Amino acid sequence: MLRLDPLLSYHHIKTVDEKDTVPMASQPDNMSRRAFLRGSATLIPTVGLAGGISLTAQADEPAPNLSEYQPVFFGEDEWSFLLAACDRLIPGEHAGSGPGALDTNVPIFLDRQMDSPYGHAERWYMEGPFDLDGSPDLGFQYPYSPREVYQKGIAMTQQYCRQEHGKRFEQLDGDTQDAVLKGLEANDINFASLGERQMQASDFFSHLLENTKEGYLSDPIHGGNKHMAAWKMVGFPGARASYRDWVDQHDVEYPLGPVSLNGERG
Repeated sequence: MLRLDPLLSYHHIKTVDEKDTVPMASQPDNMSRRAFLRGSATLIPTVGLAGGISLTAQADEPAPNLSEYQPVFFGEDEWSFLLAACDRLIPGEHAGSGPGALDTNVPIFLDRQMDSPYGHAERWYMEGPFDLDGSPDLGFQYPYSPREVYQKGIAMTQQYCRQEHGKRFEQLDGDTQDAVLKGLEANDINFASLGERQMQASDFFSHLLENTKEGYLSDPIHGGNKHMAAWKMVGFPGARASYRDWVDQHDVEYPLGPVSLNGERG
C-alpha cells in the first residue's frame, strides 16, 4: 500500500481563483480552507479510494445524528479528539461556513473504517524489515495498522498538549488547536521524545487529513457526507447512471442534484 501525499495541505491551500498557494497564516478565515473543496469536484471519484477505504456499507440505514452516535472503535477520549480535530480541518456551519466535517458525519466515517479491512490493514503487506529512514515512495515503514496509527497518534498528541498547554486537545482554543495540527504536519511535535519511536507526527497527521477528506467527499453509504451535503456544495452529481443528454452541452450548469449509491437524491 503506497502512502499518498495529502491533496490538501494544512499550511497551504490553493483557492479556485488563485494561481499560487497562499499560506494559511495569511488566510485565517475558514473560507480559504473550503475553497479547495469547491474546486475539487473532478477529484472526488479518486479521493474516496486513495486510502484504501472499505467499500462495505449499510446502504439502507438512515444517516445517524452525530450527537447521538456511539463509537464502535474509538474510546471516549479518542472520540473527543476526533470531533475537535475534524472540526478544525473542515470548519462548518457554526463557524459561518458550511457544511463542515461535523455537519457531514465525518467522524462516523472514520469510526466505521477502523472496524473494516482497511482499519485492520488486512490487504496490506505488513511484514518487516521496516526502514524508518526510507523514502516515502517505499510506503508504510512501521508495523501499525490504521487502527493503531490513530490510537498511538491521538495518545501522543494528547500527551503533548497536556505537557505544553496543561489541557487536552479538545479543551484548547481554536488557534492553539490549529498550531498543534500544524506542528503535527511539520513534525515539529517530536513523537520520539514522547515515547513513540516507530511513527512520526506527520504520518499520523497524513492519515487524519486524508481520511477526513475521504469521509467528507465519499458516498454517504460509507458513513460520511451526510445527505450528500459536500457534493451539493461542490456541484458533484454523484452516482447518476447516465449523462447522455448532457454530453454535448458545454458551459451549462448541471441542474440536477446528486444521487447516492443507495438511491438517496439530493
